[in-house]
Amino acid sequence: MSTPTSLPWRQFLCRACGLIYDEEKGDPDSGLAPGTRFEDIPEDWVCPLCGVVKADFEPFELPACAPQPAGTAAVAPSRERGVVIVGGGIAGWSAAEALRALDPAVPITMVTACSGDRYLKPELSVALGRRLKPADLVRESGVSAARRLNVRLMANTFVVGISPSVHQVRTTRGAIRYTKLVIAQGARPALPEQMPASLCWRINDLAGWSGLHARLDGAKKHVAIVGAGMIGCELAEDFARAGHTVSLIDVNAGPLVGLVPAAVSDRLLASLQEAGVRFLGVRRIETIGETDDGRKVIAMQGGEQISADEVVAATGLVTPTRLARMAGLAFDRGIVVDPMTMQTSVDDILAIGDCISVAGVPCRFIEPIVRQAEVLAHHALERKHAGYVHGTPLIRLKTRAFPIVVHGTPSPNGTWSACGAADGLLQMEQRVEGRVIARIEAGLARQRLVA
Repeated sequence: MSTPTSLPWRQFLCRACGLIYDEEKGDPDSGLAPGTRFEDIPEDWVCPLCGVVKADFEPFELPACAPQPAGTAAVAPSRERGVVIVGGGIAGWSAAEALRALDPAVPITMVTACSGDRYLKPELSVALGRRLKPADLVRESGVSAARRLNVRLMANTFVVGISPSVHQVRTTRGAIRYTKLVIAQGARPALPEQMPASLCWRINDLAGWSGLHARLDGAKKHVAIVGAGMIGCELAEDFARAGHTVSLIDVNAGPLVGLVPAAVSDRLLASLQEAGVRFLGVRRIETIGETDDGRKVIAMQGGEQISADEVVAATGLVTPTRLARMAGLAFDRGIVVDPMTMQTSVDDILAIGDCISVAGVPCRFIEPIVRQAEVLAHHALERKHAGYVHGTPLIRLKTRAFPIVVHGTPSPNGTWSACGAADGLLQMEQRVEGRVIARIEAGLARQRLVA
């Protein structure tokens, strides 16, 4: 039954990638006209970004923006001491949105090393096959977002010092005083010493993807991807779909080893190979060099060598320690925060997103960020809130031929067993001491291909 049209428009959050379905805007690219209520969406509709089904969305609501005092007009962003956000990615802008929703007047300054343009990071690993260009990925420019939220944006600016005792951040454009500091710096690709940064692309932000896109655009190249984790597998399939020759290199015998059981890894490998990906397993890289004509030579243990036009590092993420050291923050594989408040170990400094860790576990998922931002904003502005409850969201591998959804957190000590298989969908569950701790659904039965 359709929802009464008199009800307010609602939003629903994808638990896998963090995309928000807005009933007012609909999803025209998937055939859902603006104004389509969530209840009226067909059951076979899938997330336009990551491909999970309607059942994997949950209601989402941010607090309404506090009203402006009568007779006031919009003013330029304040330079008075207020909240300073370091980082202009999803986490930084989510924090700014949540703060502004609670308080229309609190001064907010965002310091970011990039332009601050807003885009959906999960799109980076599927964009080439969709023939998207860098401009197609930008949902809102940093300048427009800053104007809309009344934020002072300091783009292309680097933090060079943090002094908690005097509540000051020093940047390449001068010093800023703060009442609350929010660190949303994200994480950066881990790069083994055998892989020189000058010879390896890291696709962790729009700038990195744009640089590689410029090198690949208009020609078919040989791309070597090092690391067959989630990002490596998604990029391998995406580059192959775009017509490039792809070699996927990993130290393990198959892709996603450690996250999924052998039966799933084997089927994923078969799907990648059918897409044209050459998988080189049980290989360790010794050196990467460059020839006079710009080709990269990858030398592996045992004397094996391959050459490629471009090399992409998909070797995991690490949280840079520089800002944490400057501020004297507790650090355990990430900036340690209280998950109920996003408060760090130092007064008036909070952190959010990929850079944080909870109980020693890095929190590198998109979906929880909007909920983290809401509790962070309440804590920063000293408003009451029930608190953020940390939990592992859905893990979604966005390979088109063989998508995988993981529920829960797999354990290296668990035992996997099949619990169903129909119409190409493989279902497995993992038990530890008789208790189910993780489930996997792999295959195409739960989704349709997205053009």
